[in-house]
Order: sequence, then structure tokens, then C-alpha cells
Amino acid sequence: MRKTETSPGTASGLHITMILLGIAMTPVLLSSSSLGNQLLEEQLVSVVALGGLILAVLSAITISVGEKARLPTYGIVKFSFGNKGAIAINILMAISLFGWISVTANMFGHTMQDLLAQQGWSVPAPLLVAIGCVIFTASTAFGFAVLGKVAQLAVPVIALMLCYILSVVLNTPPAPIADALSSMETGVAVSSVVGTIIVLVATLPDFGSFVHNRKHALIAAVLTFMVAYPLLFWAGATPSNITGQGSLLGAMAPLGAALPAALLLVFACVTGNAGNMFKAHWSSRPCLSVSQSGRLLSHWACWRHWLAAWTS
Repeated sequence: MRKTETSPGTASGLHITMILLGIAMTPVLLSSSSLGNQLLEEQLVSVVALGGLILAVLSAITISVGEKARLPTYGIVKFSFGNKGAIAINILMAISLFGWISVTANMFGHTMQDLLAQQGWSVPAPLLVAIGCVIFTASTAFGFAVLGKVAQLAVPVIALMLCYILSVVLNTPPAPIADALSSMETGVAVSSVVGTIIVLVATLPDFGSFVHNRKHALIAAVLTFMVAYPLLFWAGATPSNITGQGSLLGAMAPLGAALPAALLLVFACVTGNAGNMFKAHWSSRPCLSVSQSGRLLSHWACWRHWLAAWTS
């Protein structure tokens, strides 16, 4: 039986938690705002808690598999499905990750454009998307160690801004509750909470292979998905739940807190896309013949979106 002592060149459960939260920020802030204005506060809490419990169970399994095998997701999947089957599965995951790279790059560009417009500067969104792509690439190009440093710097800043936004919103009288507010069924809402981040959970072996041992793997799973993720989702949904707006910026602008909300989204985009590129690299690399083509393909997805923005 393999020993479970701390392995050299690995990270602690808390370190992995910081990285996972940095990756989860962007999809959570996008999804939670649209969910917050469709549920009552009591429903929101129960839905987020149940979704977090489901994700914690699944993540504990997948990250433990990665810790045991010390292999990325592709290396584990091929034992069950063979080389061709593993390639097909990784293509599906890579497509999803490339989509998130493009969505996040677009979100970064337009958020920065709105932020600069408040200061009286007019900058084309495609240029800002391109600058964002350079930042995302630089955050990922040097591997897991730099990804961890980015998360350690950005996640505390994101948490502070989110706390400030919550303090502003919780002192605001709630908007009149519409009849359609609670129209979303509980099962659909839980599926939204789980589905927002399920690709990250499925690719956790990529991170489990870097964790110290099984104890630290389970610490990362529980802290991320049973504790921090539900709190993050609730915090992201609360502004929309109280104001009735469908987006974070839309909810905070009338309260005079658009600047902190925009900065929050910018930092979330940086940490989120750095992690997306890291995962996309591992998902796409086995599908291609050139050793560096996986990383190049994930970078290509970002630049492709920038070119599309110029021609739209």
C-alpha cells in the first residue's frame, strides 16, 4: 500500500483551496447573480447548502483519486476507457474549458471598459480583452507554482471586496418581491449551483496530484465546496436577491458601489482564467501530438475571442 506521508514538491490543502476558489470566482459571480433574483432568501440558503454538500462529496472522491494516482485527469480516465475513450472525454472537457476562457476574457474586457468609462477614458473592449489575454497567459505560463501565488494574492483581495459589497447591500431596503421571484423549482436551482462548477470537480485529479496526502486532499475538498463555495455563492446572489437586479454590476450601480463590484469582477477574471488555462492545458495536451500544443490551444481560445471581438 502506498504511504501517505507528505510528498516533496506538493501543496497543502489550504493552498489548493485558495487556488480552487480563485478559479471558481468567475462562474460563481455570473451564475449566482442570475439565480439570486429568482429565489426567496430562505430558498437561496437551502439550495446553496444542498448544492455545496453534493459538490463536497463528489470533490472528495475525485481529488482523492488524483492524490492516490499522482496523475492528471487524462492519465486516470484512460485506465477505464482506454486511450481513444480518454481522448474523447478530454475533448469534451477541453471544449467546456475553452468556452469559459472566452466568456471570462469577454467579461474582463467589458468590465474594464465600464470601469475606465467611469473615469472618463474611452478604450475599445477588444483591446482590453487582448490585455486580459496577456495577463491570463502570464499567470499560467510558468505552471502550478505561479498559479498558486496568483491565487494567494488575489483571493484575499476578492474576499475583502465581496465583504464590502455585502455590507453595502445588507444595509439596503429589499426591493418589492415579485410573484415570479420564487418560480424556479428547488431541483432546478440545486442543479444550477452544482452545474456551475462541475467541470472543476471533474478535473480535480489535476490538483489532487499536487496535494501533500489524503488528509490534505479531503481538507481541500471540504473547505472549498462545503464551506467556502456555498458562502461565495450566497454572497454573490445576495445583491441580486435584495435589489431584484440580474447582475452584480446592475445591483451595485444604484447603491454607489459599482467600482468595488467592477474591481471584484476584474480580479475574479484573472484568477479564474489562469486556472481555466491550466486545466485546459492538461485536458487538451493528450489529444495533440506536439508536447506544447495543449497550452498553445488554450491560449488560442483566448486570442480567438479577441479577434472575434474586433470583427463583431
